[in-house]
Amino acid sequence: MNDPRDVVLLVTHSGDHYTIDRVAEELARRRVRPRRVDCDRFPTELSLTAALDVDPGAARRTLRDAHGSVDGDAVRAVWMRRLWPAALDPELDPELRDACRAESMAALLGFLDGLHDRRMVNRIDADRAAANKLRQLRIARRLGLRIPRTLVTNDPAEVVAFSERLGGRMVTKMLTPLTQSMSGRGPFVHTSIVRPEDLDDLEGLRHCPMVFQEHVPKAHELRVAVVATAGGGRCFAAAIDATGSDAGQVDWRKAAPDQAAWRRGSLPDDVAARLLELVVALGLVYGAVDLIVTPEGEHVFLEINPAGEWGMLERDAGLPIAAALADALLEE
Repeated sequence: MNDPRDVVLLVTHSGDHYTIDRVAEELARRRVRPRRVDCDRFPTELSLTAALDVDPGAARRTLRDAHGSVDGDAVRAVWMRRLWPAALDPELDPELRDACRAESMAALLGFLDGLHDRRMVNRIDADRAAANKLRQLRIARRLGLRIPRTLVTNDPAEVVAFSERLGGRMVTKMLTPLTQSMSGRGPFVHTSIVRPEDLDDLEGLRHCPMVFQEHVPKAHELRVAVVATAGGGRCFAAAIDATGSDAGQVDWRKAAPDQAAWRRGSLPDDVAARLLELVVALGLVYGAVDLIVTPEGEHVFLEINPAGEWGMLERDAGLPIAAALADALLEE
């Protein structure tokens, strides 16, 4: 008998293309129906209905947009690629905008909760808990991964003392992004070197704490797409060398496009095994890990992003990550 659940929801936003298209193609090859759900189109262009009853069997869940409707009973799995706030009617009263956006997100989350018994990559609660950077570092250290010495504080005296312990080799960054932007524009704080003169001007910490870490020397950096499955999972590693750029030596995202390129990388078996353990320990199926490889060949864990980008790894380094995600979504 054919399984009536043959739809996989791809939850994203209207500005997302390459990765979502690659996974959709892989799912179609496996004879299931990929169905894109652009969160930002709800509630203006996308409608959803979630109806509960005394009889659990009478519950209904329906999505409808310009491409037609999807019955929740047909959904086999959900890829939580991106949860995105509603793009509301510009004519809406500004005083109502925040309330409508919050209500829309609450309704969407409630709808997705109704699919709690389906395969979900990643589960929303696990994804949000895993975004805690200090928790990531704590668990990574427990699993045997090397981490940078780290301080999170809003106390200038603590920063000065930490810098002295590190011999002045220190960088700073934030725990969370300042904004979510489909275009990639908008406020963003890259990882930056803390100079001696910066230690004389830490007044801004009273408005916002920051992360301070030891500056780890690097031969290159790795982005590792980790897909954990019942069979063990796989790690897809790509290397980027931006040391030819002064700005890119600290954060590869600051290098010009012609100063940094992705290529296939490699991971020692023990590091790969620990990264898979980390993903499982965080309750995830997928995560994008950033590592520094030191000139001596040691791998230093920086962070894991539960919804981190991997399109450049597939496009530039030829890594079959979309296929691995499709397999994970259809795993029983």
